[in-house]
Amino acid sequence: MTRAAVIFGCEGHTLTGWERDFFRDVDPWGFILFARNVDHPDQLRRLTASLRETVGWDAPILIDQEGGRVQRLGPPHWRSYLPAYDQMQRSSDPVRAFWLRNRLIAQELYDVGIDVNCAPLADIAEPATHPFLRNRLYGEDVETVVTAAQVCAAAHLAGGVLPVLKHMPGHGQAQVDSHKSLPTVRSDRAALAAHEFATFKALNDIRLGMTCHLVFDAIDPINPATTSAKLLKVIRTEIGFDGLIMTDDIGMEALSGSIPARATAALTAGCDLVLQCNGGRAVQEPLAAVIPLMSAAATQRADHALAQCQTPVPIDIRACEAELASLLG
Repeated sequence: MTRAAVIFGCEGHTLTGWERDFFRDVDPWGFILFARNVDHPDQLRRLTASLRETVGWDAPILIDQEGGRVQRLGPPHWRSYLPAYDQMQRSSDPVRAFWLRNRLIAQELYDVGIDVNCAPLADIAEPATHPFLRNRLYGEDVETVVTAAQVCAAAHLAGGVLPVLKHMPGHGQAQVDSHKSLPTVRSDRAALAAHEFATFKALNDIRLGMTCHLVFDAIDPINPATTSAKLLKVIRTEIGFDGLIMTDDIGMEALSGSIPARATAALTAGCDLVLQCNGGRAVQEPLAAVIPLMSAAATQRADHALAQCQTPVPIDIRACEAELASLLG
């Protein structure tokens, strides 16, 4: 069945009557949760069940649970994790430790009804990468980042959670926070292909991906990747990513224009889905008015991604925790 080409957030710990009616009418492809939606495990299980009940199917429910600063579930009910970069540097066996970390994250998400995590990050850490992003990344070279991202994706899939590859086609050279303003990457075309784009090309078998709100002036000096047909073409052809592409949060200040105009520009450029993170009637109703149904190609990509969902492979949670602690010293 074809759904609306949007992923919506909601406002609180439970759905309001308006949200139930609105989500039922619009029928978005999925939902995304944030710390504002999280209290304790039973509450979260009820919320994820309610979201799916409103649309009448097992709709994907996303979250950003990277660990470190970007961690929507935290103590006392869930584990706390080091920033990814810090863990990679600290561990005596970085690859094994990263698998354990992400397998435990997947277990926590699956347990409360969340089946999509916005990770791995395939951006490369640079000396000038803005602090909002840098210690969320996995390394400073293509090989390290690709290996860690592959491990992250595999651990999530083994835990019954779909990974989302981000931020395509590469956020590492951003020197400003794209939540607040628009970064520009000034590397030439050859350098981008050899460095920024190389990690995503090596990971193009992941079935869900997210764009970045960055201008790459060697390719499109005007439009950020999310709304650039030229950059979306690079992602599809040069990088070879044929999975489902969602925008980063359409409400971030790197983008200009109204929320509906941003969404229309992103879908016109070639994104499959619009990600709208902050709930609320004043934003969501105007956005829903311009959101079309997913294209046939986008629906097929979505179906291929969802077909990867599996029942988690059982693990010994306590043994994983103990091994991770040992590897981190």
